[in-house]
Amino acid sequence: MPEIEVKDRENKVVGKITLPENIFGLEVRKDILHTAVVNYLANQRQGTHATKTRGMVRGGGKKPWRQKHTGRARHGSIRSPLWKGGGVVFGPQPRDYSYKLPKKQKRLALKVALSAKLKDGELTVVDSLNFDKPRTKDMVAFLKGLNLDSSSVLVVTEDKDENVFLSARNIPGVDVMRAQDLNTYEVLVHQNLVITKDALKKIQEVWG
Repeated sequence: MPEIEVKDRENKVVGKITLPENIFGLEVRKDILHTAVVNYLANQRQGTHATKTRGMVRGGGKKPWRQKHTGRARHGSIRSPLWKGGGVVFGPQPRDYSYKLPKKQKRLALKVALSAKLKDGELTVVDSLNFDKPRTKDMVAFLKGLNLDSSSVLVVTEDKDENVFLSARNIPGVDVMRAQDLNTYEVLVHQNLVITKDALKKIQEVWG
């Protein structure tokens, strides 16, 4: 079973912990990861894009000129797609892009993503992460102590910690997420993953 060192805020090793094989020891499958990421991005789309067809554009009720004997092409409305300011043919209309993946597939994708982070050495486990009050400087110092101040980081906590969240809110590339809210996209889009020991137990409970 895979093992990983547990570190404190100063990047000193304070112990080791065994990780569950069924979450952190899986083979990396790009097909599963790709499917999950495409699904996540599709579900984030608002789908509010819209263009006006000739029936939606205002005006154009009167025929521009008579049908014959003008020497010009025949037209029935100035809102025809052929005219400037006219409607759009086959333009985008509001739609729902979301779709569901099987639960087993979504869970497998997250586990594969976590396994990939461990295999690439981009996973860090810390013994604890507590701030007395919201302070960005404290979070910067914490990441600097782990040598992660120059990369995008996803900090995973057991439950919602307002002090931790507010301390990281103004740092570009740094996000905080509860263990039960983890998803494949957020794990992959951040270069490094920082998980507390308590959050690791929560991950085993929820996803194990």
